[in-house]
Amino acid sequence: MECQEAERLVMPYIQDELPTPVLEEFLEHIQVCPQCQEELEIYFTVAEGLRHLEEETGSYNIRGEMERVLEASRQRVQLARLVKIIYYAVNTLASLGLFVTFLLQLRIWHTGG
Repeated sequence: MECQEAERLVMPYIQDELPTPVLEEFLEHIQVCPQCQEELEIYFTVAEGLRHLEEETGSYNIRGEMERVLEASRQRVQLARLVKIIYYAVNTLASLGLFVTFLLQLRIWHTGG
């Protein structure tokens, strides 16, 4: 992912609007690009600061909140990967079971049983 695209995705990320595949690319880019990390931090700080002012909460640990949100996003991506792996494993086992059943049926037909 290029910096320009990552910068365009900062606000959708903050608003939790990124689909999982895009989120995964965004997080990978943010992890290695200091400029985009800084851009995310600036926008996140403004968005969270405004939210805290509207809600009149006394908690202003915005840096900690950003780390929490990033960690939750990483976990969401990991969960999506796990679901995908399970999906492929179940499909593979079902296909294998169907194939074995077919082979056993052929054997029954061949022996005349």
